[in-house]
Amino acid sequence: MRPRVIVNCAMSPDGKIAGAERRQLRISSPEDMDRVKRLRADCQAILVGAGTILADDPHLTVKGRPPEKQALRVVLDPRGKVPENALVLDARARTLVVTLEDCARQYPGAETVRLGKGAIDLQALLDELGRRGVSTLLVEGGGETIHSFFKAGLVDVYSVFVGDFIIGGRESPTPVDGEGFRMGEHVQLRLVSVERLGFGVHLTYEVWRDD
Repeated sequence: MRPRVIVNCAMSPDGKIAGAERRQLRISSPEDMDRVKRLRADCQAILVGAGTILADDPHLTVKGRPPEKQALRVVLDPRGKVPENALVLDARARTLVVTLEDCARQYPGAETVRLGKGAIDLQALLDELGRRGVSTLLVEGGGETIHSFFKAGLVDVYSVFVGDFIIGGRESPTPVDGEGFRMGEHVQLRLVSVERLGFGVHLTYEVWRDD
């Protein structure tokens, strides 16, 4: 059985996750940051794309937890752009880097799997994670990666914190970037909870499926 996929992010009220320069912004309230820590602790794997690594250099761990208790860090790096000194490749947790089949890049301190020829085969990745005992996968970004999971029909829960300041900018990234969806292809969501967390609000949606 494939892992349950939760997309979690924080955005401004105008739907942006960063400014036009694509640098990380602190949008979440302290209360939401505590929620994210609990969410990470409940998941067996945390996934981001190479763009997030290059822009923000996150370590994707829960502070205070030993390496053996940390979630598996999964990085989508189709063309091998993640630098060797990226924090996600350190010893604080295990890391799985996913590339295309024709990418020969090796990563010190991480395991590598090669899935897909033109784009990473996300279904094959979920199958691989399922074999590794992952029951819940947390997808944290960026917008292109999140779009690819929605497009593949693999998202089960969309969790978003809405902050309290406007970012603006036609070039500013959104939680779901990519090529977007045409009329009739939109991903239907069902709102299941609303929670005020400090100066913002946390919304939880389930992806609506006819089956």
